[in-house]
Amino acid sequence: MKKLLNMSDLLKILSVVIFLSISLNVSAQSETPEYFNLRPDAEKSYGYSHAVRIGDDLLISGAVSMDDAGNPVAEGDLEQQMKNCYGDLEKVLKNYGFTFDDVVVENIYTTNMAEFIKQSGFRNSIYRKNFPTGTWLEVKGLALPGFMIEIELEAHKSK
Repeated sequence: MKKLLNMSDLLKILSVVIFLSISLNVSAQSETPEYFNLRPDAEKSYGYSHAVRIGDDLLISGAVSMDDAGNPVAEGDLEQQMKNCYGDLEKVLKNYGFTFDDVVVENIYTTNMAEFIKQSGFRNSIYRKNFPTGTWLEVKGLALPGFMIEIELEAHKSK
């Protein structure tokens, strides 16, 4: 003989179903990629997005020292190029409500590692709490002649 559910049991089941439905919907919404372009025209012509946020994670493409048209700025001056990169990265982080304190990975590509090592102390003014994990690589060249450094970041915002 089957037992019928009483009203109290039905309400409990219904509340669980509603809760799960809302939870899954919120989760799905927060996992939708949210793209950002710092220099829309240049980024479109080169074929990339500067950043994408997925939930609590932010992935930022390598920043280089360029003007709004995509031309290298401060050619031959790695220190200034590095400062320009961090300035752009800060703009992207702020767009999403992040700071350098939220950065968990930093990868640096440079055409002159010896010069980068000399200038790397500047990073102490960027990362005041902890340095992120990451990799430093010397490369033969970057996207355009004149670029000496490229910095990419990954950040995570804890709840």
